[in-house]
Amino acid sequence: MSIPTISSYPMPTSDTFPNQKVNWVLEPKRAVFLIHDMQAYFLRFYDAESDLMKTLKQNLAAIKAYCRANDIPVVYTAQPNDQKPEDRALLNDMWGSGLNDFPELQQVVEELAPDEKDTVLVKWRYSAFHRSNLQELMQSWGRDQLLIGGVYAHIGCMITAADAFMRDIQPFMIGDALADFSEEEHRQALAYTGGRTGRVVATKEVLTATDAPITVLHFEQFKAQIFAFLDEEDLQEFDADEELIDYGLDSIQIMFLVSKWKAQGVNVSFQELATSATLNGWWNLIQSKRECVA
Repeated sequence: MSIPTISSYPMPTSDTFPNQKVNWVLEPKRAVFLIHDMQAYFLRFYDAESDLMKTLKQNLAAIKAYCRANDIPVVYTAQPNDQKPEDRALLNDMWGSGLNDFPELQQVVEELAPDEKDTVLVKWRYSAFHRSNLQELMQSWGRDQLLIGGVYAHIGCMITAADAFMRDIQPFMIGDALADFSEEEHRQALAYTGGRTGRVVATKEVLTATDAPITVLHFEQFKAQIFAFLDEEDLQEFDADEELIDYGLDSIQIMFLVSKWKAQGVNVSFQELATSATLNGWWNLIQSKRECVA
């Protein structure tokens, strides 16, 4: 009923991350960083000296430092060590008494201990949003992107990502800043998130994220942004000179692309795109804009 001892496994790397269904761009001014359940109790099941644990803590610490330098709020979840039976409810059936039996292990591990600038949420269920004011805090900060790292990937981290998605908050699971019961379950969490509720990113991508406008739009990036809206079956016989509307692209998606490309320094209008609604036509239009370097 309790959590078993967890064997170490190789931390997933970005070249092994699953296919992504969305191409959301991480923007520091929109982001909040959630350090999920990094309490001594939950880490006691791992070998503290394993490469997995060392990488997890190093990556989370690096991201927290980046967040501090870029004014990104940092939020923690932490279960209390004196939970009443009615508060734990079904968790008792699934996991036993949990932290109640180890009150001395309630604190977040020393390497990642929160400071006075951080927000610590009381954790009651798998989702960090359950019985907390996380959504209200994000709204008050004007933030709608949630970076998620910590343990366990396929339980609280993945469920929090799904809950964020259903609240119109873009979740970003940091694939190499998570740990789980096994490599299989870790990768399961990444695959589900990348295919159904969010984006999977690497620590390196987080550390290089910037709010500065991107003034260079390359063809492969441009194509990927469009293909994100199209069905995979249609892409198998895609013709770059066919009308994109015939592949299912609609006016709302086109308006989204207009806004996205303007933020990247490409000043195009809906009307211009509508008159040349093919992949090649749009790329030729974009190349003609002096703000864009092909």
